[in-house]
Amino acid sequence: MSGGPDELPRQSLGDFLDQLSARIAAPGAGATAAVEAALAASLVAMVGRFSTAEEHAELVGEVVAAADAQRAVCLTAAADDETAFTAVAAAMKLPRDTEAEQATRRRRLAEAQLAATGPPLAVLQAAAEVMVLAARVLPVANPNLVSDVAAATSAARAAATTARLAVEANLDGLDDDAAAAHLRSAVAVVEDLARQADEVEAAVRARMSR
Repeated sequence: MSGGPDELPRQSLGDFLDQLSARIAAPGAGATAAVEAALAASLVAMVGRFSTAEEHAELVGEVVAAADAQRAVCLTAAADDETAFTAVAAAMKLPRDTEAEQATRRRRLAEAQLAATGPPLAVLQAAAEVMVLAARVLPVANPNLVSDVAAATSAARAAATTARLAVEANLDGLDDDAAAAHLRSAVAVVEDLARQADEVEAAVRARMSR
């Protein structure tokens, strides 16, 4: 992107999509996961702001503040992912004509790929938090907006699934078996998040059918 990754929070959606569709190293799947999670957080915050019953004001205020914070986390992760993936792409281009160059390239690439798992892991954690926030706000949500709660958890599930893929894409290049095992364990939570999203959607459909 023309202004660099730090410009992402101020970038228009159209500009981001133009960059995403272009033949450039970043943004890619990791930034997409972050934006998906940011959308989920934004939906939860919006539902909260329209849920104005006085008796639920404290709970809703907590949910809105937490959702806004997660949106900021996700935007940071999107920018960080672009930086990290650019480093991976640079490492892939290192020379490998000699054994010494090959060893340097392998080391640099492994370091870059390990660093590149950080942003999608942050997105995964944010998606999990948004899932909790959606479940908290649903019982007190404005009845006209309960479908948006399910939309939020669907977006969070998509973010988590995409983030897992972004992590897994970097595992083969790692030279640290313990780190790879930790990462595989960390992304296993996605299955539980998908189950939670299904539960919220079922609860929303039940409310909408009353």
